[in-house]
Amino acid sequence: MIEFELILEDDSWQAIPDLEAVCQTAFEAACKVELAEGVVSLMLADDHALHQLNRQFRGKDKPTDVLSFPADVMDRPLLGDIAVAHGVSLADAEAQGKSLPDHLTHLLIHGYLHLMGHDHETQAEAEIMEALEIKALASLGIANPYLTD
Repeated sequence: MIEFELILEDDSWQAIPDLEAVCQTAFEAACKVELAEGVVSLMLADDHALHQLNRQFRGKDKPTDVLSFPADVMDRPLLGDIAVAHGVSLADAEAQGKSLPDHLTHLLIHGYLHLMGHDHETQAEAEIMEALEIKALASLGIANPYLTD
């Protein structure tokens, strides 16, 4: 089971009804496809915060939707940190015709899989990671986010 510590840095996230339940449901679905036990530190922030983190840790001078920072094994039960930007996530959800809660669910599953060591740097890695995301989302009745019309 995954516990999470929610750090709400941007009040805009409170527009999602039952925000903590949405997050818990996302982590439970992620655990069904990649089992782990521990704690995730989850920061729901604004674009500026993710821009700074992206520049500092990835050398990319732009905001992004989600970032994951896996913890060292010796830091267990902490699995790592996930940060999500409200503005980028909302714009992406609207552009893709999704609700923000469903998109947040996808981003949290994606971030969790990064904490578990998955990546999408190569086509083969991306296919594995996306298949796990699709399976976790389907368990919640959320459509495949990688299908385009």
